[in-house]
Amino acid sequence: MSRALVHLLGVLWLCCWLASTGESQIEYLRYKDPKQPVPTRVRDLMSRMTLEEKIGQMVQIDRSVANANVMKTSFIGSVLSGGGSEPLPRATAEDWVNMINDFQKGALESRLGIPMIYGIDAVHGHNNVYNATIFPHNVGLGCTRDPNLAQRIGAATALEVRATGIPYVFAPCIAVCRDPRWGRCYESYSEDPKIVQEMTEIIPGLQGSIPANSRKGFPYVGGKTKVAACAKHFVGDGGTTKGINENNTVIDWHGLLSIHMPAYSDSIIKGVSTVMVSYSSWNGVRMHANRDLVTGFLKNTLKFKGFVISDWQGIDRLTSPPSSNYTYSVQASIEAGVDMVMVPFEYGKFIQDLTLLVKSNIIPMERIDDAVERILLVKFTMGLFENPLADTSLVNELGSQEHRDLAREAVRKSLVLLKNGKNESASLLPLPKKVPKILVAGSHADNLGYQCGGWTIKWQGFSGNSDTRGTTILNAIKSAVDTSTEVVFRDNPDNEFVKSNNFEYAIVVVGEPPYAETAGDSTTLTMMESGPNVINNVCGTVKCVVVIISGRPIVIEPYISSIDALVAAWLPGTEGQGMTDVLFGDYGFTGKLARTWFKSVDQLPMNVGDPHYDPLFPFGFGLTTESVKDLVARSTSAAVGARACIFTIIVTLIISLYLPG
Repeated sequence: MSRALVHLLGVLWLCCWLASTGESQIEYLRYKDPKQPVPTRVRDLMSRMTLEEKIGQMVQIDRSVANANVMKTSFIGSVLSGGGSEPLPRATAEDWVNMINDFQKGALESRLGIPMIYGIDAVHGHNNVYNATIFPHNVGLGCTRDPNLAQRIGAATALEVRATGIPYVFAPCIAVCRDPRWGRCYESYSEDPKIVQEMTEIIPGLQGSIPANSRKGFPYVGGKTKVAACAKHFVGDGGTTKGINENNTVIDWHGLLSIHMPAYSDSIIKGVSTVMVSYSSWNGVRMHANRDLVTGFLKNTLKFKGFVISDWQGIDRLTSPPSSNYTYSVQASIEAGVDMVMVPFEYGKFIQDLTLLVKSNIIPMERIDDAVERILLVKFTMGLFENPLADTSLVNELGSQEHRDLAREAVRKSLVLLKNGKNESASLLPLPKKVPKILVAGSHADNLGYQCGGWTIKWQGFSGNSDTRGTTILNAIKSAVDTSTEVVFRDNPDNEFVKSNNFEYAIVVVGEPPYAETAGDSTTLTMMESGPNVINNVCGTVKCVVVIISGRPIVIEPYISSIDALVAAWLPGTEGQGMTDVLFGDYGFTGKLARTWFKSVDQLPMNVGDPHYDPLFPFGFGLTTESVKDLVARSTSAAVGARACIFTIIVTLIISLYLPG
């Protein structure tokens, strides 16, 4: 009996010891305790990490080379979708969530269970994803001069991105495009740094507004309906010589600070989580290797505490040809202050080279620790450790009607009316909805891909109407006009066809094809080949409004005399009804040019304030119109006023006749 009692007591003691040991172990893992301050959690986790685990956190790989085992065994810190990189064609929100969760489960099975962060380009809505709302590109949003609109677009984009399980976006682009020959000019809000600064209000939309007591430079993400943002591309990407993508920006320190840097300061004040480095150079020094600007100015002077990420294979391009001395590229970029590297494929080589550089005491451990602390700070701040796995609770936000209505509002506010009538007394707009027959012509009238531009579904965009859901300008016109109005569409009508049909008026929609990055660099800035022919055939015969779909000002002066009305529509996205809202007078035109419209490419670069400034349409130009409703109300009010005036005159005359003189 006593032996059994001793045995029982021994078992009880062992159980108690194990329980207490377990409790102390749980208490010891401070980084997993959400009640602990974020800096404490970061320090605790850092103290447990090996060099291999730290370097893994600095790696971002494309989804095409990711799987659960890679995430677990290589301790990968981040995965991304490059332009057009998707789980499968026309993937649903659920497809995205399932793929990302598979990767995340692999990361969580690693020794320390550090969650990965998934990133994607969402530069005008959730633009990689089928059925998402595609907003106007930044070149159009700058013409709205409406920071509140930018914030609401950011909030809507965050919801749609989170609907697919993604917590991190490579947006906004806060480049100041100083030369429209640059293929990324449509990603820039304006040539004016003040407008770009104002539009950084998209960051609180994406991330949430920072609390009042926040410390400057610290990242902030306000919960599961918000995403970490990325200000890009640091710095001077919009100022390269002749607008050549990834080229050299030649400008003095004062010019860099006054033109290209202000929006970064604003973004950091608003709590932006990450900053992406530019492919370009400043006065001959590649930004991916520029320690003075990345570490010295961005991190030390501006007090940015989030993490700095490279661009896609950005470190490879430090050498010519790219990757010709990869070990040097790794060393130069990490020493410059890049914290996370968008590898995105050959991650094994990057890990191997960086490990060797640290173990050889070429790159100090302090630099690795700085990088990983910043990455972990963002992950803890945005709640990834508490909520690493996505769910499907927000899937209905993707392409919701509320967001499409917001995009429609953005379209109508971004349109700039450049001409309205061949003289002041012969305005063409707003167009009447009820007429016998109208012509719609041009390559861009019934092409959703052209309407959206680059960075839509695919990196370079698409052509046609089947790659995502939206409303073309042609379909918007058909919906807007009276049911009795016949709408005739011809892509490229000849002169005889136009003459023989007795059209009341024509809407011609022409412009540029979609493009992205270097593929969009242009020395000629001309519209697609058929455009001038359509303008000449149509506008020489019937009253016409020409709508230009483009990512920047293009050559238009040779045709302008034959055009009755001219509208710069930029790259409006999926909601074509925003165009017809204004063309037919449901709303008035309000947009103002955020870019100078040149006469000839020989004038470029030409920006407001330049001594040789002689534009076709100056910065800030934009005619306004009243809505039909306001016009009617004003004319009615004027008529009532006129009748009252006549009545007063008559009464006065009658009284004067009968009163003694």
